[in-house]
Amino acid sequence: MSFGLSFWVSLVAVVGLILMAYIGVEAAHLNNLFGVIIPYAAFVIFIIGIIYRVLMWAARPVPFRIPTTAGQQKSFPWIKQNKIDNPSTALGAFIRMVFEVLLFRSLFRNTRTELRSGPVLSYASSKWLWIAALAFHYSFLIILLRHLRLFTEPVLPFVKTLEILDSFFQVWVPLLYITDLVLIGAVTYLFLRRVLIPQLRYISLPADYFPLFLILGIGVTGGLMRYFYKVNVVGIKELTMGLINFSPKIPEGIGVLFYIHLFLVSTLFAYFPFSKLTHMAGVFLSPTRNLANNNREKMHVNPWNYPVKVHTYEEYEEDYRHYMKEAGLPVEKE
Repeated sequence: MSFGLSFWVSLVAVVGLILMAYIGVEAAHLNNLFGVIIPYAAFVIFIIGIIYRVLMWAARPVPFRIPTTAGQQKSFPWIKQNKIDNPSTALGAFIRMVFEVLLFRSLFRNTRTELRSGPVLSYASSKWLWIAALAFHYSFLIILLRHLRLFTEPVLPFVKTLEILDSFFQVWVPLLYITDLVLIGAVTYLFLRRVLIPQLRYISLPADYFPLFLILGIGVTGGLMRYFYKVNVVGIKELTMGLINFSPKIPEGIGVLFYIHLFLVSTLFAYFPFSKLTHMAGVFLSPTRNLANNNREKMHVNPWNYPVKVHTYEEYEEDYRHYMKEAGLPVEKE
């Protein structure tokens, strides 16, 4: 699929979701559908989908160790081993996974290739991509944790602490959360990178653009509700507490913008298990990351091996000795 088609299909899909929620609430008054039924259905799809994907990955046999390495393997005592990038123990593999999950270590080490005038093939750093990925994931996590305020009564202490730290600069009324700006900025960077770099633009599919547009829509609608268009926060808390307690009730006067925001979030949750976003769970089951590279220390036998009838050279010569001697070929037995 071409860039233009991938781009517009994804954009139109997200705009269509926004219009669907707007028309469904404003014109058809389907508040119960968009406020209760769809969020419940999306959450169930998310939980079942993630569990299914994880179980399917866990059931895949790994008959030999295939860790991706970026350092010296353990060998002779006088050769220094890189115990993190090429671990030979379970502890080393665990530490490597911690760095991978929390700091995106492999992305930090990533380089990109460029063909410059000459022609000369050159290598450049991808640190901006690493920074944007870290900013996006951690800001998304903090925003998600901040939203626990809507699902707990009383509000958990660590949520209040997060809000204080997030609004540290005391800008705007209501206070501006730093992570709101960081999330929008990081998603915009990831989108522009995919559009402006020819190689990435060439290989990009709707599955690459759709999550970016969807998350951008969630961030923009959330920002509009907090900073520009006032919504009934008490009513929203009443709705979310009802959802958590399985006694949902649709309060009056919440506003259509909240339903659009909630519908986009529900779509993201339902879409999650069927997309590339499941790398959140898949990274823990990746044999290229979670295994120790001890192939020199231990013999790993393929469990798929089964007894195979072979034809040895002795048997071959026994069968064809007469013809081999006639052809002048040397034989072990006369």
